Parts: sequence; structure tokens; C-alpha cells
Amino acid sequence: MPSYSFVLNGKRVTVEAPADMPLLWVLRDLLNVTGPKYGCGVGACRACTSHLDGEEIQPCVVPVGDCAGRKVTTIEGLADGDALHPVQQAWLDCDVAQCGFCQPGQIMAAAALLKKTSRPTDADIDRIENVCRCGTYSRIREAIKKAAADT
Repeated sequence: MPSYSFVLNGKRVTVEAPADMPLLWVLRDLLNVTGPKYGCGVGACRACTSHLDGEEIQPCVVPVGDCAGRKVTTIEGLADGDALHPVQQAWLDCDVAQCGFCQPGQIMAAAALLKKTSRPTDADIDRIENVCRCGTYSRIREAIKKAAADT
């Protein structure tokens, strides 16, 4: 079986897996990284949202073979040591989470948005397509705006 090395949340890892195995299964089943959630398996719900070389991805549809030599960041790697990322802190400050299932993906999508757009409009935020079954979209918008103001 082929092996693939990449940087995961700041640490180099090597896994043996088929090239077409979705990164999500590698993260969850082989590396015990459980922040990215399995929701739909087709990239639509975005509960698994993570970053690949700083860009937003859905690891349920990205094969591990595409990650060799690259940098993968999940919710577990977003904070800087004990200092939460501004989006993570805003999520707490604005009491966004209800069930919490989609929150890692929501936070990773928001962090990617703020990396590209430092002062997002409501329209920019509304382009985040992550599904929240609890319907906390108004608090998500509030938290993203707070994180933007705090950075």
C-alpha cells in the first residue's frame, strides 16, 4: 500500500492508505483527528471543512493522494497554542453553538473567509454554504463580524 506524508496541524505525519481514500477517513480513522465531522460524504454539508495549504476544502471528497507534501489544518490546529483563533473566541463570546456538530466546519469556513476578506459583508458571510441544522446562522454572522473586528 502506498504511503503519504503531509503536515497535519503543524506536525509531519505519514500514513499508508489507497491514493483515492478520502482525506476525512485518513484523518478520523487512521490519525484519530475527530474535529472534521462526517455529514454527507459528497462535500455538500461541509461539516468536515478543513484547510489544505490554507485553502478551504471538504476532506470527504479530497483523496489523500492529493495531500502528499502539503499542509492540512483541521479545527484541532487552528488555535496558536493556548491562544484561540479569533473565530474560535468569537464563537464562544457569541454563544454560537447549540448541538455543536457543524461548528468545527463552520469555524474553519469562517477562518478561510476572514483570511481572504478582512471585513466581510453579510453577502460575503452568506456565501458560506456550511449547513447548520440548529439554524444558528444569525449568531454565526455575528461571530464572524466580531472576529473580523477583533483582528
